[in-house]
Amino acid sequence: MADKSRKAIIVGISGPSSSGKTTLARLLRDVFPHTFILHEDDFYRPETELPSKHGLLDWDCAEALNFDDMSRALEHIRAEGTFPPFVDSKEDQNTIGKCTVSPSAITAAKARVASWMAPGQAGHALFFPSSTTTPSSPPSSSSNPSAAPPDLRLCILDGFLLFGPEPPLRHITDDLLDVKFFLTVSRHRATARREARDGYVTLEGFWADPPGYVDKIVWPNYAESHAWLFEDGDVEKRLRADVLKDKEILALPDVIGGLEGAKEINLDVDMQVTFEWAVDTLMRKLEEIAKVR
Repeated sequence: MADKSRKAIIVGISGPSSSGKTTLARLLRDVFPHTFILHEDDFYRPETELPSKHGLLDWDCAEALNFDDMSRALEHIRAEGTFPPFVDSKEDQNTIGKCTVSPSAITAAKARVASWMAPGQAGHALFFPSSTTTPSSPPSSSSNPSAAPPDLRLCILDGFLLFGPEPPLRHITDDLLDVKFFLTVSRHRATARREARDGYVTLEGFWADPPGYVDKIVWPNYAESHAWLFEDGDVEKRLRADVLKDKEILALPDVIGGLEGAKEINLDVDMQVTFEWAVDTLMRKLEEIAKVR
């Protein structure tokens, strides 16, 4: 990220439906100052334009999304550092499951990030590069990250289909996302979580999954569109280390293949483990960005 005119760093969080993407995005927003969320679900096409599969509307495929509009929104965020005024977000009206991360873990993460954002530290240098303080000068509002507008903001984009090796996703994956996280979940856990949801607010009103929707639509689509990321093309196996490295996608070490003495695969990682890993990993990646900016 060598463009110093950039106004935002964009973090993509992807993974299957019900893998905890929105929960993690909201936790990171609450921990990192000057952060806002953009949801891929805000770029669905109108219901009248959605494809159908097995006699059902298919909300869980690439054809259901307007990637041109999403790219335009991401380009606006990079250039302006603000939420796109042309995006009418409905996603925050949707409920998610109970957060299983303990309050003490959230408090501890906030303390780590606050220390990292303090004047003289790596986070402050990235988000407030124009701010300078010296021992002889009086403290200014710029020495307090919460009191002054930053030179950079952090945007978190969450969605079930953000990464791909072919157009139209390749441009988003390779050119518009600065940090990329991929979360995993087993088919059994994803089905249970999704079926426990009431439904989703849409542009036209409200959508509730019909019976069997996960088995007929959600999981088969996920397996097909993400086979390239997994060993043997099987989304219930480990992620391919070579592909993650090539696309600079980050995932928890225990779900990545090729590790010596790897334990039996467990795709259902505890959210608190995921959260603490994501906070520390994001700070490290942001420091790497600061070095080349």
